Amino acid sequence: MTPLITANQLEEIINSGENVLLCDCRFDLVDPQAGKKAYQEGHIPGAVYVDLDQDLSGAKTGKNGRHPLPTPEAWAQTKSRLGIDSKTLVVAYDNQGSVYASRLWWMLKATGHANVQVLDGGLDSWNGPIGILARQPEATHTPVPTMPYIGLVLVDDVVENLQGKKSVIIDARANDRFHGQNETLDPIGGHIPDALNYCFRENLSGKAFKAPEQLYKDFHDLLGSTRASEVIHQCGSGVTACHNLLAMEIAGLKGSQLYAGSWSEWCADPSRPIAL
Repeated sequence: MTPLITANQLEEIINSGENVLLCDCRFDLVDPQAGKKAYQEGHIPGAVYVDLDQDLSGAKTGKNGRHPLPTPEAWAQTKSRLGIDSKTLVVAYDNQGSVYASRLWWMLKATGHANVQVLDGGLDSWNGPIGILARQPEATHTPVPTMPYIGLVLVDDVVENLQGKKSVIIDARANDRFHGQNETLDPIGGHIPDALNYCFRENLSGKAFKAPEQLYKDFHDLLGSTRASEVIHQCGSGVTACHNLLAMEIAGLKGSQLYAGSWSEWCADPSRPIAL
């Protein structure tokens, strides 16, 4: 299954009567209630709202980042509550260039759910009707099996990589934050030593992804001979990093990994080195 689906393709699937679960992932890091409010004001008919804080993140300890992943057990329960079983086709969208939709895409793919796509261009690409009636999720009839996150890198692995440098780290944040400037989300600015900076916005033309061929060229120019399996993605809190990972998949560069704790976890421990 291709990672992206167009609005026309989605409309055909909906009109055919095929079972598809639409997930509205709109969110605002500065105003966490804005996404749900926007959903209530209008969304693709039949979509359920999936909240970054409540559904796609786990409990924060002050040391594990701003959006730590839920445990595999908790994520399995959330999938079951949302009605996502092994056969469910999930289409995720937002209106922020697929940033938050890509987080859901990665979490599903990483736990063995193959039938998931991101609506390219998001809600802005949708030419069909808009609904205001909220859909309550319908839980699966049987519990969803607990699966570990495949392709997840933990902070100790990143610390170890500083010595061996077996993998290349790509930081998806904007260049100013990467260099410790204009930091408003985390208490300390800077980046993980030796990380490369590739802002997720470089993946987009407007709010849609660039063509696969262009994305391939962009990442090849950045990485040279480095294989996708030798790439670790990170950002501020493990969200926009998924956007870069998705972009590489679109480009046919499969097998890169995610450091979900990202900068917000890294900078929480003063013993970890920081570069500017």
